[in-house]
Amino acid sequence: MSKDSLSELSERLKAFAVARDWEQFQSPKNLAMAISGECGELVEHFQWLSEQQSYELSAQQLREVGFEMADILIYMLRMAERLNVDLIASANEKMDINEDRFPVDKVKGKAARGEQLSS
Repeated sequence: MSKDSLSELSERLKAFAVARDWEQFQSPKNLAMAISGECGELVEHFQWLSEQQSYELSAQQLREVGFEMADILIYMLRMAERLNVDLIASANEKMDINEDRFPVDKVKGKAARGEQLSS
């Protein structure tokens, strides 16, 4: 099994949950809450760091940040599987929307949000 495919990882995660009888707990609501919690744990690694320090994590800090990011990905993939959402298709559709919403000639080098562009 390739370890670089989202669909194969999703299958592995489902098999992991099924073998442990955890699907009963992995409702979309619970998974969304778990994602939120994991996002908080990711943010903790950067709290109180300067912008520059956030780029200069030690190998151990980077490993821990990677694990938090992995937890978020794992819950996202489980939620997508439970709701039958194609994350790749959804991400591509969202990028199509963003490309229209944020034209390069209007936003390049700016941190403005879309609603700020119309003025």
